[in-house]
Amino acid sequence: MTTATSSLALAEAGVDPERVRPAGLRARRRPLLPIIYWVVVGIMLVPILAMVVYSFNVAPNHRMSYVWHGFTLSYYAHLTDLSGLWQAFLLSIVIAVLSGVISVIIAVPLALALERYRFLGRTLLSGVVFVDIAAPSIVVGASALSFFLSIGLHTGVLTILLVHITFNVAYAVITLRARLSGNGTALEEAAADLGASPLSAFFRVTLPILTPGIVASFMLALAMSIDDYVITSFVAGSATTFPLFVYGVKTGLPPQVLCMGTIIFVVGLLLALLNGALSRRVRA
Repeated sequence: MTTATSSLALAEAGVDPERVRPAGLRARRRPLLPIIYWVVVGIMLVPILAMVVYSFNVAPNHRMSYVWHGFTLSYYAHLTDLSGLWQAFLLSIVIAVLSGVISVIIAVPLALALERYRFLGRTLLSGVVFVDIAAPSIVVGASALSFFLSIGLHTGVLTILLVHITFNVAYAVITLRARLSGNGTALEEAAADLGASPLSAFFRVTLPILTPGIVASFMLALAMSIDDYVITSFVAGSATTFPLFVYGVKTGLPPQVLCMGTIIFVVGLLLALLNGALSRRVRA
């Protein structure tokens, strides 16, 4: 029966079709929220689109200009010509990947414990995770620097990695708990009834359920790590990450920086699309 036929039948029976129509369908006739949504998304995308567009603009004196001087791919072809930029970018990528992988490895058992088990200190541990997210970056950076100095650990690449792991674990735990919420343990119990060991049930049942959350957690960790400036500036020492390099430029922004930002954005977008496709495949 088509929608039009169903509505006609309900009307003939004296029933208002609007009262029995799903809420999602009724909401489509109220465009205010979609309009607000797209306005907010548009405002958020304006700086990103400006970065992408001006990365192809000819820059006089090799410094970014808001006046359009012509299209060029030259700066993408000469990314490594700007001294220090490529090294800083690679360092940020290495730290982001390592902190993302280690954070996810730590977060998976932690999220499973917090979401599915009751144990002494669970509430405290859950609170610590939220505090790690809620704490201002300047507080985290200052406290981390104080701790490293107190134990005699020199600031540098290692301290940056340790701090990034610390705050990335919290975001990964929140993401994975959201993935686990509402799933319960019925599938794992069914696997156990069929003779699967706990380890086998984890790899064959739990891990596939967690996979979209793991990918999302890793992507979030990458973004948080590459983007971080405040905390990193406290514990970097002589090391220079991509955000520290960009902030250190005082005589105009080199166009290669826009090219690097565009590459990061495109890669992140592709990973987000891949994760979305993976999530739909798992639900199917």
